[in-house]
Amino acid sequence: VVLRPGSSSRQEDPLSSADGLALASDPEGTLNFLAMVENLQGDAGRGYYLEMLIGTPPQALNILVDTGSSNFAVAGVPDPDVTSYFNTELSSTYKSQGIDVTVKYSQGSWTGVLGTDVITIPKGIYGSYTINIATILESENFFLPGVKWHGILGLAYDALAKPSSSVETFFDSLVRQAKIPNIFSLQMCGAGLPVSGSGTNGGSLVLGGIEPSLYLGNIWYTPIKEEWYYQVEILKLEVGGQNLELDCREYNADKAIVDSGTTLLRLPQKVFSAVVQAIARASLIQEFSSGFWTGSQLACWDKTEKPWSLFPKLSIYLRDENASRSFRISILPQLYIQPILEIGDNLQCYRFGISSSTNALVIGATVMEGFYVIFDRAQRRVGFAVSPCAEVDGSPVSEIEGPFTTADVASNCVSSVSFHEPVLWIASYALMSLCGIILLVLIILLLIPPRCQHRYTDNDVVNDESSLVRHRWK
Repeated sequence: VVLRPGSSSRQEDPLSSADGLALASDPEGTLNFLAMVENLQGDAGRGYYLEMLIGTPPQALNILVDTGSSNFAVAGVPDPDVTSYFNTELSSTYKSQGIDVTVKYSQGSWTGVLGTDVITIPKGIYGSYTINIATILESENFFLPGVKWHGILGLAYDALAKPSSSVETFFDSLVRQAKIPNIFSLQMCGAGLPVSGSGTNGGSLVLGGIEPSLYLGNIWYTPIKEEWYYQVEILKLEVGGQNLELDCREYNADKAIVDSGTTLLRLPQKVFSAVVQAIARASLIQEFSSGFWTGSQLACWDKTEKPWSLFPKLSIYLRDENASRSFRISILPQLYIQPILEIGDNLQCYRFGISSSTNALVIGATVMEGFYVIFDRAQRRVGFAVSPCAEVDGSPVSEIEGPFTTADVASNCVSSVSFHEPVLWIASYALMSLCGIILLVLIILLLIPPRCQHRYTDNDVVNDESSLVRHRWK
C-alpha cells in the first residue's frame, strides 16, 4: 500500500474518548478541532509556535512547540532577541513557587523561577487553566536574533521535567483539568519553503485528538518504547531504495526520538556517514563538496533549476504495533535539500537537512514536515499519516508504505537498559559497588548489614554532563 496525497482511504479503526482518542467534537464543547487547524506559525529553521494568553489580564505570547522537552517556560524579563515577555507583576493570578530552574542545552541555557498562572489558547481548547510556568530571567544563546517566539512549550513526559519530575507538565495539566483525551497531534507545513524565511509557514497543534482534514490515507502507529522523550524503534534505513545494511541497533544508539524542537533529521555518526555515502553514490552530482554534507557550506543552483531531481528518496522503517510487521515513512529530497538563501537574481542556495548526532537519532522537522504526527499517550504509540500540506509544486514529497515483515531484523533493536543520566548512572553503580564491598566486610565480621543504597533524585545538580544537555537539538 502506498499512501500519498490524493489517496481516498481512511483510518477505519473506531476512535473514541474511551480509548484516549477523539476524531470529532461538539463545536460548543471543550474540543473543537477545526478551531485548532492552522493555529501554528513559524518555519523549519526556527521552529513552529502557538499563540497563548498568559495571566490576568492576559498577555499574548508566541510559544515554541517542542515535543523533545517537558518544561513550559517563557521570557520573564526584557531580552534583546525577544519582542515580548511575560511580566508577572502585571498578572493578578500569578503565584511564584520560589523554585529556581536552570536548563542547559547542548547550545544555550536559561535560568528562571517556577510559578503558576492561568493560560488560555485562542486557537486551542476552550477555557482557562492553571499551569506551571517557568519565567526565564537569564538566558544564553536560547533566544536567537529574529525569532518570533517568546517561550517554549515542552510536550514530552514528566520524566524530563526540571527541576524534578514532580513538576506537572503543561499537557498533563490540560488532560487533568479539561478532561480531554491524553493525545495530541501535530502538522508542520514548511515543505519546500525557505528556511528561516518570513516566519509565516502554517501548522496545526490539535490538543485532545485527531483532526481528519489534516491527513490523507491511513495512520500507521509505532509503539513508544519508553515514556520520557517520545522514543520509538527504528529497524532500518534505505537511500534510493537500497538498504544501508547496518545493525538495527545502530539506528537506536542510544535512542531514537520524535522531536518537533529539532530542526533537522539527526543521525548517529555511523548512520550519518553511511547515509551521506549512499546519497552521494545515488545522486547525479560528481565531486560534491564535503562541506555541504557537514553543514558548513551551501550548494547553489540557478533559480531555473530544481536540484531535487538529482537526489534520492530517504526511507525510515519503524516497527508496527504488531511486532512482526513494520512500515516505512519516506521523504523526498524536497524535504532534506532545503532552500535557505538567494544570491542576486539568479541563484538559490540550499542546505543539507540532515546532520550527525553523538547520542540519538532524532526525527525532527526535516521529516515531520512530511507527515501528520499523532502523539497517542493514552495508548503509548506515535502515529504517522501523510500530510496534505507536504507538497512542492503540486507534487507530494512524502509517503507511507507497508506493512512489511520484520523477519530480516532483530526482535529488539533497542537496548534493554536506558541510561537517562549517564554520569549519574555511572556514579550510582560505583557507589553501589562500594556498598557491596562494605556489606561483604560486615557479613564477614558477622554484623547485621545495614541496607546501603544510593538514589539520585531529579533535584540533583544539573550540569553539562547530564541528559539535560540533550533535551533539544538545535
